[in-house]
Amino acid sequence: MERLKIYQKKDIEKLISTRKGEKKFGEELIFIKNLNELENHSAQYVLLGIPEDIGIRANSGKSGASKAWNAALKALVNIQINRYNDPSKMILLGELKCEEWMQKSANIDAQDPNYFAKYGDIVKEIDETLSEIIEKIVSKGKIPVIVGGGHNNAYGNIKGTAKALKKPIDVLNIDAHTDLRQLEHRHSGNGFSYAIEGQFLCKYHIFGLHKNYTPEYIFEEMELSENISFQFMEDLLEFPDEAHRKFQTVLKEMNCSDMGLELDCDSIADFPSSAMSPVGFTVNQVRDFIRKSKKTGVCRYFHICEAAPDDKNEGQVGKALAYFISDFIQN
Repeated sequence: MERLKIYQKKDIEKLISTRKGEKKFGEELIFIKNLNELENHSAQYVLLGIPEDIGIRANSGKSGASKAWNAALKALVNIQINRYNDPSKMILLGELKCEEWMQKSANIDAQDPNYFAKYGDIVKEIDETLSEIIEKIVSKGKIPVIVGGGHNNAYGNIKGTAKALKKPIDVLNIDAHTDLRQLEHRHSGNGFSYAIEGQFLCKYHIFGLHKNYTPEYIFEEMELSENISFQFMEDLLEFPDEAHRKFQTVLKEMNCSDMGLELDCDSIADFPSSAMSPVGFTVNQVRDFIRKSKKTGVCRYFHICEAAPDDKNEGQVGKALAYFISDFIQN
């Protein structure tokens, strides 16, 4: 898989701030030389980065998600190894090689009448590459933890997981949006539409949906589907103490099937993301949702997307993403 950059320890050594008497996460992470080695390790989780925001821009969104992976990695390798944080549970696989795709997208003329369609063609290439990698990881009995990119990447995650398991999967999406837009050119707003169309996605639940940013035609389509459900953010804000109970109820309804967990950082209030909103969950609420999801034992992958750090907030965004990752892999 030439589009996959497989990391070795030397790739992260400069990111680690060592300190006498302490051990940092990055010092003892596991590395492999090829995907076939996955089955030789007892580590359950495989960390993969996606440094691109092409799908977001193809959806007329704000750029910046391409920087989320590096921000998360810098923070993650510097958390402490202790009785609660065990790096032997995780293989640091590496990242998709997105430089060529990013450059290709940058060269598309904004005046080109096929501007968005050409972006969509690039997203399709990313879809194919990502789905192959995820299929390989899941087929080896591992759980991918995917960080970065836009929600266009949900399609590759779902397709790859479903193909590895040889059946459609369910997905729980913590998100302000459905990403069920029309089957036009591929972009971050229709990843789940394509997953349903391809028969890779069965039951789909959106937790924290915003009324103000959901088109009427999507509400109509969801009403006609027996497999799509949602929980409004507005209802959760009305009874904030109920959010965790309602999340647990959703998990129980999905607890019988293999499931993907998607976290769109747009769902977090005031979090730097591609569609940043003053309304949403807190970081601490999301951490609890992640831990609850992990405890079901049916999560086959976890994807964190749409975070869009800049030079001023990169450190804080990276720390938040590192918390999400460590929450998911802890017992």
